Amino acid sequence: MLNISLFNRIVIVAVVLAGLLFAMPNLFYDRVERHNDAVLQIEATGAETDEQTAARAAWPSYLPSGIVNLGLDLRGGAHLLAEVQLDQVYERRMEGLWPDIRDRLRDERDTIGTIQRLPPDETPTGELHVRISRPENIADAVAAVRELAQPVASLTGVGSSTLDVRGEGDTVIVTLSDAERLATDNRTMQQSLEIIRRRVDEAGTREPTIQRQGEDRILIQVPGVGSAQELKDIIGRTARLTFHPVIGAASPGDSAGVNELVLPEMDAPDSALRLERAEVMSGEDLTDAQPAFNQNGQPVVSFRLNTTAAQTFCRYTQDNVGAPFAIVLDEEIVSAPRINEPICGGAGQISGNFTVESSTDLAILLRAGALPAEMVFLEERTIGPELGSDSIAAGQLAAVVACVAVLIFMWLSYGLFGLFANLALMVNVAMIFGLLSLLGATLTLPGIAGIVLTIGMAVDANVLVFERIREELKTAKGPARAIELGYERALSAIIDANITTFIVAVILWVMGSGPVRGFATTLGLGIVTSVFTAIFVTRLFIVWWFERRRPRKIEV
Repeated sequence: MLNISLFNRIVIVAVVLAGLLFAMPNLFYDRVERHNDAVLQIEATGAETDEQTAARAAWPSYLPSGIVNLGLDLRGGAHLLAEVQLDQVYERRMEGLWPDIRDRLRDERDTIGTIQRLPPDETPTGELHVRISRPENIADAVAAVRELAQPVASLTGVGSSTLDVRGEGDTVIVTLSDAERLATDNRTMQQSLEIIRRRVDEAGTREPTIQRQGEDRILIQVPGVGSAQELKDIIGRTARLTFHPVIGAASPGDSAGVNELVLPEMDAPDSALRLERAEVMSGEDLTDAQPAFNQNGQPVVSFRLNTTAAQTFCRYTQDNVGAPFAIVLDEEIVSAPRINEPICGGAGQISGNFTVESSTDLAILLRAGALPAEMVFLEERTIGPELGSDSIAAGQLAAVVACVAVLIFMWLSYGLFGLFANLALMVNVAMIFGLLSLLGATLTLPGIAGIVLTIGMAVDANVLVFERIREELKTAKGPARAIELGYERALSAIIDANITTFIVAVILWVMGSGPVRGFATTLGLGIVTSVFTAIFVTRLFIVWWFERRRPRKIEV
């Protein structure tokens, strides 16, 4: 007996209405976008202008306000492909290690004699060469330098040390180990991504694409930016890192005194600290910050200062043992550690309840005052808004032509049942936009291609069902039984066909990037909505019609 329970009918209708509701804001795109921007600005500043009030009131707050974000190729903007010069990081690590290596070898002067560092321009990149006057004791010099090695602070480098030390003739050669190079590369790329993302977010752009490509490249696509040069200027800004004495606890809304600052904590925006306005030192004084382990094997963050800042910080920590000081990045407190002992020698550690990941993240934030290495821009393009408009128009035309062709074909091929499939197809497209809006996904031109492909694929399931119903009408007892058997016996073919395509969409999303992911997203969502509308929505339309008309004979 052809039937759908009342509960199932309510669920199907509720899902369809929810999809239409979440898709509706896209019909009023400009109005909703202004509303969303105004709400974000009001929340960020705490103040509200007349223009922002009008923009916020342009869309009812009780309705969904999520819209499909337009990608670079639809909105216009800038595209950059940058290569990070990782060798520069190795050179700076060697420069930072040289004072410790020098002091350690001087302690062995009676055994190895005098030491002399070879000029960096005479040595391979990323290597530190130290010549000793007693080459017969080169093994003692190598052993002394190896004592400076630390465990690699990464999950993939467990059991490895940070340094490779070897002796050749009268020269000690120090390099980063392969495991440490890999960890350094990952930290450098992660730091570069973090800095770029922070700089781009400050510019107020919508849905930028910032992702790593390969070992040393970063893809940056920012919709709404006027030119590639403007984007490069945004990326080139330097984060402001400062160190301040802590006066006491405060609330984010508290007013600051003449020589005070009240700043929120990065990990706890609802709490704040009152700081002295005068800074102990700034990020310009920080030469390095790396995740490490203390003598108890606990993750910490080690940092190194330049000579002048090291002397200043030594005097300050001597006078303030037991007092906290705040590390401030871009008007937010990254950390507020307590000074347990005087920190002299230009290096120190920040300890806390860190994991390996959190210590790495904190080290990244501490180094986020400047890009860790120079970036060479291999590719840059500016996509004007008019090109975005052309892409939208072309995509709309393709979608309309495809949709009209499919609608006509289904109507001519299957008559009334084809019209039911056409209604379900319209619901299907609306639900795709509803899901894209709900997920905050970005729609690109390949994404539109995915939707156009979905329009063609969406009727495949209905074609399988209708053809199966035609076959069952020849043998089944009555139209109701034919419809029921048609859906039952076509279900396995529908599921199999769509699962294989969905697997391909998942692989494209996982392995691809940029436009490929945009295509995979709309294709995957379209498969889900197509199966739902074909199996449930079209069938519900047919059941409603059948219950109302009770035909003795049907034609498909």
